[in-house]
Amino acid sequence: MYKFDPGLIRIGVSGCLVGQRVRFDGGHKRSDFCTEELARFVEFVPLCPEMAIGLGTPRPSIRLVNQAGEVRALTARGEDLTERLRAYGRDMAVRLGGLSGYILCAKSPSCGMERVRVYHDSGKGNAKEGTGLYAAELMRALPLLPLEEDGRLQDPVLRENFVTRIYAFHDWQCLLHRGLTSSRLIAFHSRYKYLLMAHHRDSYQALGQLLSDLSVGVEQKADAYIAGMMQTLARRAGRRGHTNVLQHLQGYFKRQLSSRQRQALARTIHQYRKGELPLLAPITLFRHYLEEHPNDYLRQQVYLNPHPEALRLRYGI
Repeated sequence: MYKFDPGLIRIGVSGCLVGQRVRFDGGHKRSDFCTEELARFVEFVPLCPEMAIGLGTPRPSIRLVNQAGEVRALTARGEDLTERLRAYGRDMAVRLGGLSGYILCAKSPSCGMERVRVYHDSGKGNAKEGTGLYAAELMRALPLLPLEEDGRLQDPVLRENFVTRIYAFHDWQCLLHRGLTSSRLIAFHSRYKYLLMAHHRDSYQALGQLLSDLSVGVEQKADAYIAGMMQTLARRAGRRGHTNVLQHLQGYFKRQLSSRQRQALARTIHQYRKGELPLLAPITLFRHYLEEHPNDYLRQQVYLNPHPEALRLRYGI
C-alpha cells in the first residue's frame, strides 16, 4: 500500500520505461524524460502487470483479441490472461491511492491507454481501437489520477500539461491531508485562478460558482470541485488562453511600470501570441517585475510556477 506523503510526489510508471528488463522479449523501453529529468523531482513506483501476474521474461507475446464483442488478452500460445490482468488492475488501484500520477507504456496490451491494436478472432485484420486491460482498470477506479503514455510525452504541450496536472493533484492531496475546510477550499481555488483560466475560462467561472455557497455540504462540493478542476486542466491550454491570462496579469503592473517597461511587456506578450516566443518569455518578465513590485495575490498564483523551472517545460510551448 502506497500511502500519501505530502513531502514526496510519487508517480506510478511502467517498469520498462525506467530501464527494467521486463518486456516480453527481455528488453526495456527506457524513457530519458522519466529517468533523466522527471526522476529528479518525483519518486517512481515501477510496476509491470505482466510480470506481476506471474509471467517471466522473455515470454510469449500478448495480444488483445475481440471475441464475440469482448476484448480479451491472449498469449501467442492461446492462454487467456484477461481476468488476471483485470484483477491485478483492480487490486493495484486500491494500493496506489497515494500516487499523484502515472506514466504508462504506449501500445501495450496491458498498459496502453489508447489505440492499442485489437485483433479479430477470425485472424483476419485488426484495428488500433483498444485499451490495455490493466490501464483500463486504473482509469476506471482512479478517474482523477493524471495518467499519460510515454509516447505522447514527446509532445512538449502534452508533457507540460501532464506535469502540471501531477503537481496540481499533489497540491490537492496535500489540502486533504491537512484537513478540508471551507476557507482552505476557497484559498485553493484562488491560487489556481489564472491556471484554470488559461485552460478554459468558462470552466474556471463554473468552479467558482460551485464554491459560492459552502455553508453546507463542503465535502460534496470538494468532490465535485476536484473532478471539475482535473477535467479542466486536462484540456490543452493554447496560446489564446495563455494570452488572455497574460493580459490580465499585465493589468496589475500598469501603475508600477514605466512606459518603456509596459511597452516591452506588451510586445513580449504579442510575440508569444504570434508564436515567435515561448511562454517562458513573458512569464520571466512577470516574475522579474513581481520581484521589483511585490504583490501577495500574484505571488501565490500557481500559474506563474506550476512545476519546477528546472524541467524547462515552458521553453517549448
